[in-house]
Amino acid sequence: MHIPDGYLSPATCAALYAGSAPFWYASLQRIKRALESEMVPLLSVFSAFSFIIMMFNLPLPGGTTGHAVGVGIAAIVLGPWASILAISMALIIQAVFFGDGGITAIGANCFNMAVIGSLSAYAIYRVISGRAPLESPRRIVAAGVAGYLSINLAALAAAIELGIQPLLYRDSSGAPLYAPYPLHIAIPAMMAGHLTVAGLAEVVVSAGVVAYLQRSDPQLLRGSAPAQHTAKPFWIALAILAILTPLGLIAIGSGWGEWSPADFSDPQTSQQIAAASANQPPPAAAPAGLQSLARLWTAPMARYAPAFLKNAAFGYVLSALVGIALIVLAAACTFPDAQVRKLLFDGSGH
Repeated sequence: MHIPDGYLSPATCAALYAGSAPFWYASLQRIKRALESEMVPLLSVFSAFSFIIMMFNLPLPGGTTGHAVGVGIAAIVLGPWASILAISMALIIQAVFFGDGGITAIGANCFNMAVIGSLSAYAIYRVISGRAPLESPRRIVAAGVAGYLSINLAALAAAIELGIQPLLYRDSSGAPLYAPYPLHIAIPAMMAGHLTVAGLAEVVVSAGVVAYLQRSDPQLLRGSAPAQHTAKPFWIALAILAILTPLGLIAIGSGWGEWSPADFSDPQTSQQIAAASANQPPPAAAPAGLQSLARLWTAPMARYAPAFLKNAAFGYVLSALVGIALIVLAAACTFPDAQVRKLLFDGSGH
């Protein structure tokens, strides 16, 4: 679901940056009005959790891969506005440092996963959970449904954005300039994996974390990060998940609509693309606009594979740890009044 550079026209990218900007601004203002030293630690935790959970790739129908996002549980614990900021922070760091999603498509990816995902997850959870007690099983069901529907709404938005490109942008010969597949292929291809495997993964993450919090810290389910709350156990859990991230390398293949320009001219990969796209073969070469925009940025640790490490598993773990550190740094720079100790451990500084 991470749209790369070149799959959306510059006009589409600009429109989606403009669409995301008001939500980023509103999120920042709401958090700054709150006691940021109390909000920032858990915002950082759930941003890092989203970053890590998206590294666990899962095999999807048609030979593609997908992942959970963690947006459901972020919206439930932090509230929708802080969740928008947390998920956006993870997506921006993924794009800039790891090449997971395009620089030009940051606005689109944030609009889909952070904005649509957070707002829909929070609304669905609140409607289903109602006034049920914090320890009620109803909240587990609400979390699972919220996670499932929110990730699928985000995937649908991405599919529409990709699917309108060949309708709007073609070269003089009539060939698509950017994403090559129209809506009638893009929507079923994208949704097949998210309505099944990726959506169920989001159910497990959202419902599972809520069930755990009901036993360990039900106050986190009130809908906003509470004051005087320790985040240290969450950082320990994140470190364990980071060590386990090489499990995400087991699934082979790219996400639908995340192919590199070279994939279009590779016969074997071209067959895989066709198999995941209603047996419609892709162009023999990457569309011209896609090729041009794909060269805009080379991430320093592209594909979570540092060039100086030959072992893919070690590279993946290192990327996970670097990503967590960058999220902490980004949060500290965004909210400079939040002390480092508060950011890492608790909301009180004690």
